[in-house]
Amino acid sequence: MKKNIKFCLIISILLLAGSACNKDYLDKDPLSGPSNESFFTSQDELILAVNGIYTAMAITPTDAMPYNTTIDATTDINWDRNTSGLQALGKGNQDSNSDYALSLWTGFYKLIARCNFILDNVSKVKDVTTPATYARCIAEARFGRAYAYQNLIELYGGVPLVTKMLSLNDAQLPRNTKEEVLTFVLTELDEAAKDLPVTYGAADVGRATKGAALAFKARAALFNQKWDVAAEAAKAVMDLNTYSLHPNFGGLFTYNGQSSKEIILALQYLKTAKRTHSVPRNLLSRNGQGTSNKVPSQSLVDSYECTDGLTIDKSPLYDPTKPFVNRDPRLAFTIALPGSVYFNYQFETHKDSLKCWNYNANPATRIDNQDAINAYASFTGYCWRKYVDLTDKVDVANSELNIILIRYAEVLLTYAEAKIEAGQIDASVYDAINTVRQRPSVNMPAIQSGLSQAELRSIVRKERMYELAMEGVRLFDIRRWKIAEQAMKGPFYGRIAKGLLATAPVIDANGIANYDNVPNKAAMRVIETRLFNSNRDYLWPIPNIEIVTNPKLTQNPGY
Repeated sequence: MKKNIKFCLIISILLLAGSACNKDYLDKDPLSGPSNESFFTSQDELILAVNGIYTAMAITPTDAMPYNTTIDATTDINWDRNTSGLQALGKGNQDSNSDYALSLWTGFYKLIARCNFILDNVSKVKDVTTPATYARCIAEARFGRAYAYQNLIELYGGVPLVTKMLSLNDAQLPRNTKEEVLTFVLTELDEAAKDLPVTYGAADVGRATKGAALAFKARAALFNQKWDVAAEAAKAVMDLNTYSLHPNFGGLFTYNGQSSKEIILALQYLKTAKRTHSVPRNLLSRNGQGTSNKVPSQSLVDSYECTDGLTIDKSPLYDPTKPFVNRDPRLAFTIALPGSVYFNYQFETHKDSLKCWNYNANPATRIDNQDAINAYASFTGYCWRKYVDLTDKVDVANSELNIILIRYAEVLLTYAEAKIEAGQIDASVYDAINTVRQRPSVNMPAIQSGLSQAELRSIVRKERMYELAMEGVRLFDIRRWKIAEQAMKGPFYGRIAKGLLATAPVIDANGIANYDNVPNKAAMRVIETRLFNSNRDYLWPIPNIEIVTNPKLTQNPGY
């Protein structure tokens, strides 16, 4: 990046909008070599450029994984084993040269540049494009740009707001305030929603819809305490009567779930278009030919309630000798637990379990248990299940399973939280929460009416963790709730290597576990000891190279 935030890449990079987002139009042959001067002479060229927006949304800062599948490793529920910028952000020892923070900054501004190029040049083909396509393409570009800015302001605070192509002479810009950029995001999403269709035909699945624009508006408003705006936008999604929860929670994150009515927007992948990711390889167990380098925490495992709706420190159903029995089904759908079958292998991480069953053979055979004896088996003793599908068994490093960016369950929880925080508690709040809790495969007890604002706040915060773990929203939740200094400071725990917790830890109102009361706490594996500076770490650093090359940019405090 020279002298700017890479806005100058709007010429060559934008035009090579290579692959598109949806599995039908990903196969289309790209137009060959358009120049900046001649590009946009036809409707096909416009659509090609818009397709590139979706390619740019699939930012992969590390390990060939989309960013929303890795960013939870900067929170209390996930850990990255690699010695990397991602691990440093989780541990709290990052600086302004963080490669992970730089990748996201650069990636989102590349996306903005693509969108600005389209919006600056779209008028060239107005007369040769059908009115509906013309309006939709503008709306998709505005949506993509708003999506990028919504992410940027949550990660870095105020950022330069650029709404047109810039020359090098114009590229050095100061930061706008977060509120200024947020206002822009909300307005853009409103405008995009007007011209985006509610649904598409099969050939265009994967494009932004009216529901996607409204859902991201609800997310942006919620993250910034604009309760009425968030509730209104979420209710607008609900009123489209287009989305519904997938009956099988675990199946939602498999190939069979890709057409679910719960998915509002997902990144699209296709091997024949050379668009794949390595999520399974990074999440899978050692027996399953994975590297287990993104692993869930013991505290997340312990946060899930028992089937009576009580946390494990209060429920009579919790048995420390059988800690995974009688638990919220989302625990086992989200996390591979010791004693379960995972990728057709017996998954057991007790260090004395030297052999395990291989169910890929018929009859099953006993094999060396790499999840106990391999030095790089899961450090916490758990693995993630979301986005792990046996269909990828032949090539776990090249998955074409779509990655969800936003889904209907989040919209329902957004609606409930916004109404709770606004003090507008009514039956619709309980309905939204209970719809999520009582999908057929989960069927947790309904929340009973008559609860206080504080009680409902606790419930919806925990529901977001249970429901959305490993989907890329946890960082923003613990920041906006101002609980990061509690959640992120101190030991990051894994399971006891050769045993179980003697008793349940204390689970607080936010679902965070405290192990001070556990008699054998000392036997727990401390993966790392984390720091959190509340005067600094609620924002990431502006990449140092940007500060050096753009004197008008100011750094976030503490970096």
